[in-house]
Amino acid sequence: MSTIAELNPTPLWKHFAKLCEIPRPSKHEDKVVAYILDFAKARGLEVKLDQIGNIIIKKPATPGMEDRKVLAMQSHVDMVPQKNADTEHNFLTDSIKPYIDGEWVTAEGTTLGADNGIGVAAILALLESTDIPHPALEALLTIDEEAGMTGAKNLQPGHFEAELLLNLDTEDEGELYVGCAGGVDVNVSLPYTAEPLPAGYKAFKLSVRGLRGGHSGLDIDKGRGNANKVANRIIDAALTEIAGLRIGSLDGGSLRNAIPRESFSVVTVPADKAARLMEITLQETAVIKAELDTEAKLDITIEECETPDTVMDSASQRKLILALRSCPSGVERMSTALEGIAETSNNLARVVTESEDGQSRVRVQCLVRSLSDSARDQHGLNVAAAFELAGAETSLDNAYPGWTPNMQSPLLALMKAVYKEMEGKEPEVKVIHAGLECGLLAKPYPHWDMVSFGPTIRRAHSPEERVHIESVGNFWAYFLKVVEAIPQR
Repeated sequence: MSTIAELNPTPLWKHFAKLCEIPRPSKHEDKVVAYILDFAKARGLEVKLDQIGNIIIKKPATPGMEDRKVLAMQSHVDMVPQKNADTEHNFLTDSIKPYIDGEWVTAEGTTLGADNGIGVAAILALLESTDIPHPALEALLTIDEEAGMTGAKNLQPGHFEAELLLNLDTEDEGELYVGCAGGVDVNVSLPYTAEPLPAGYKAFKLSVRGLRGGHSGLDIDKGRGNANKVANRIIDAALTEIAGLRIGSLDGGSLRNAIPRESFSVVTVPADKAARLMEITLQETAVIKAELDTEAKLDITIEECETPDTVMDSASQRKLILALRSCPSGVERMSTALEGIAETSNNLARVVTESEDGQSRVRVQCLVRSLSDSARDQHGLNVAAAFELAGAETSLDNAYPGWTPNMQSPLLALMKAVYKEMEGKEPEVKVIHAGLECGLLAKPYPHWDMVSFGPTIRRAHSPEERVHIESVGNFWAYFLKVVEAIPQR
């Protein structure tokens, strides 16, 4: 079997294979940044880092293309670090292990990083080329897109001459994106009293595994299970019958922009209630599996474990369970202007107990998205309110705007024409519920005419992430045709 570096188009795939070797989780992009700086310098390209750490590379036009408009290309260098609990992988030090699975490329037990590594690889391949006609090129490779869009947020004016920008960060071949949702993080801190475990108690580990998870923007409307909601539901059902049940710890979900696939809780009950706890868990599991009929791999187990030293006080425990029940999760409203597109949603992403400096807290993190900035902020307040009623401290942070569609975009018209010439049909023009950096890039560069596109990627932000091989070839061919068709100034 060939390696991914030998797939066609090899100029792109060889760069993606190299990116897979370099650890690059969000907020830890130093190794991939160093690699790209060396790449550009070795090829005599003009390259620099801006004040926040974004990479900017410039390449002159090929002969005969000097009179064309300058073209900017943009992708982000970081990736979402997701793995299953039973996968041994350190995203700070270990390489991703991609492999060919039929028509797809995927990775062994982790996210693949095709989001947005394929876009980065396409840009590097074009910058490296010596036989592809192109106008003057300006590449913007941003940092920390997945965990806060830090690079795009802090981009300053004055770095670029381009009027046109291609964002290579969407995930369906044959679709052109001209708008996206904005977002805001909702952070919650609920203090509780850690009390000694009463005598005569047994402890059990409640594990929720096997949910499909996925991208909290692209997949939020697909009715997938949320591991935090599932675990809370079972604990609440048990507490209804077992008044003495006490929570030892919670650890559900991982990243704000990934729908939670796994949750691990330690609950304790009087020894004579242990059998009833097992029965309730089995009963709830059967009902939940019937409801989540698309979650074929959902696995809920409860096993006796070592008893914790302390448990959550009863009053805080009850408030927490009610708050998690009340917290909106999933699509809040579908768009009335754009058929089939979610307008506003929330991802109940992370629930974890922790102790620091003698204070015990439950920390919850949510990501609210919306095509409307005002609806984004209002829904963020709705989510926060569920926890404030329980006595939690909340904050809305890291807000970023949506990208307003421009259906009269000259760049869009050009790209539609090129696609129709190549494929004999019109591409689909869409707005996406996920976040793209274009809305933020428009602040320092309001004159930029922008369109986003990419190959077909499935299950981004989950260990089942995969990219369709044929679509990568089609994406590359289309990308080069668009580059060649950039008009005169």
